[in-house]
Amino acid sequence: MKILALDSSGLVASVALVQDDNLIAEYTVQYKKTHSQTLLPMLEEIRRMVDLDLGEVDAIAVASGPGSFTGLRIGSATAKGLAFALEKPIIPVPTLDGLAYQMYGTDALVCPIMDARRSQVYTGIYEFVCSGSGRLDDPAGEAADRKARNVYSREQKYDMRVIKKQCAVSFDEIARTMNELDRKTVFVGDGIPVFQDRMAQVMEVPYTLAPAHCNRQSAACIAALGRIYYEQGLAVKGAEHVPEYLRLSQAERERKEAENT
Repeated sequence: MKILALDSSGLVASVALVQDDNLIAEYTVQYKKTHSQTLLPMLEEIRRMVDLDLGEVDAIAVASGPGSFTGLRIGSATAKGLAFALEKPIIPVPTLDGLAYQMYGTDALVCPIMDARRSQVYTGIYEFVCSGSGRLDDPAGEAADRKARNVYSREQKYDMRVIKKQCAVSFDEIARTMNELDRKTVFVGDGIPVFQDRMAQVMEVPYTLAPAHCNRQSAACIAALGRIYYEQGLAVKGAEHVPEYLRLSQAERERKEAENT
């Protein structure tokens, strides 16, 4: 299955092409340009570099929110345009799911945090649960020898389980929940530099911060999760896709406040 993925939900703009379990290309940028300036040129560069026929893409995966309202609209509009033009389905992938999936296989709880402004974070809590061992690489007649040499391998697969669905809350609130769960935690996301000092003050359980290569949005993760969600029947038609903002925009809040005065 060939999936084209887009993520413009935060500071990062990312485009990726994944075929089955192979990452064919990924273009990720975090710089002083708007996603409207970068997303389509990045897509075109990937198309050119790997000789991609867009008609061969099976589905368009997109980070569906929460995140930057403008960024989500750009990503959504781009995905919908591609879906209409190519007559392909859209796979909406929650932004926090995509961030958490970068920590695949960890035994720690995963807590992605995005700066939501107004002293809040977009966040959630995830864990990876072993879904059982796969095949044992132990051809007949070689068991004793391979065991003696300790070189046979056992494949394990993990399912990502949502402990707390993505939401918009204060950092102190999510920290209290992590402390109550009493398990080591790994934080990932652009909220880390904003709330890192506060973490040191309120976190009571051991925690670590994801390093630079996996602490921001990745369209490759959106594609990988997109394939799983596609198999679960979660794809939608282009006309049906809408971003998931989680809360009202500033303009909507101000209008509502004005109506109540």
